[in-house]
Amino acid sequence: MALIGRYNSLQIVSHVGFGLYLDGGAEGEILLPNRYIPKDQPTEEEDWLNVFVYLDSEDRLIATTETPKAQVGEFASLKVKEINKIGLFLDWGLPKDVLLPHSEEKRPLKEGDYVVVYLYLDKHTRRITATAHLDRHLDKTPARYSTGQAVDLLVVGTTDLGFKAIINGEHWGLIHKNEAFKFLRGGMREQGYIREVRPDGKISLSLQPVGAQAADALQQQILDKLEANGGSLPVSDKSPPEVISRQFGVSKGNFKKAIGGLFKQGLIVIHADRIERA
Repeated sequence: MALIGRYNSLQIVSHVGFGLYLDGGAEGEILLPNRYIPKDQPTEEEDWLNVFVYLDSEDRLIATTETPKAQVGEFASLKVKEINKIGLFLDWGLPKDVLLPHSEEKRPLKEGDYVVVYLYLDKHTRRITATAHLDRHLDKTPARYSTGQAVDLLVVGTTDLGFKAIINGEHWGLIHKNEAFKFLRGGMREQGYIREVRPDGKISLSLQPVGAQAADALQQQILDKLEANGGSLPVSDKSPPEVISRQFGVSKGNFKKAIGGLFKQGLIVIHADRIERA
């Protein structure tokens, strides 16, 4: 059976003047309009196509080869296009906007704002619907991440301590302010790393690799850049964090630790405005 709000691999049943009918199983035949028929793959009867299935403006099942910004069961940052008494209509990349009912808002929004939402299928209308109440859709079981593990992050918003982010679409985590060495805002997707899973289940995150192996890699990166730049770089432990981030993609704290280690090994000399090979 075709799943609404998800990608499906469906078989072509017949050609008609306005598109292709696909076998939706218990959902019946589903139209793929002409404008979405791919030009670079076979579209004969009994061929299979990968399509996204949703309800059109008249609540009929429709297939498309366009790519929405999220499917049912996923989180995404979407732009508010219109607001009326029913709710907020969000741009999710398809002709029919997705509805965020007023009851599913978490804070007042206006047209042009972005909001992180979870997409679900309304049980009564079968329409794809958005909610800004994210907690109920995150995994409540204890996380099994390991320190240093690379993860995908969706930044949701700020707190007094830093930036809340959703880890791999499953758990809450926090990027502490001292780890946020680059500009962040709600809706940004970043690769991150697990810094710590605390006994109370809270997860601390880093935007850069952690542990001894990461420190060694950064030191080698610094040495390689020195070699490529004639043995000198116009950056030091006194440099602004944004300069260090542009050069090496790391926080100022981690950079200072790295050059401190290189200095102790006798490999570099640290000046106020630069570092040099010893």
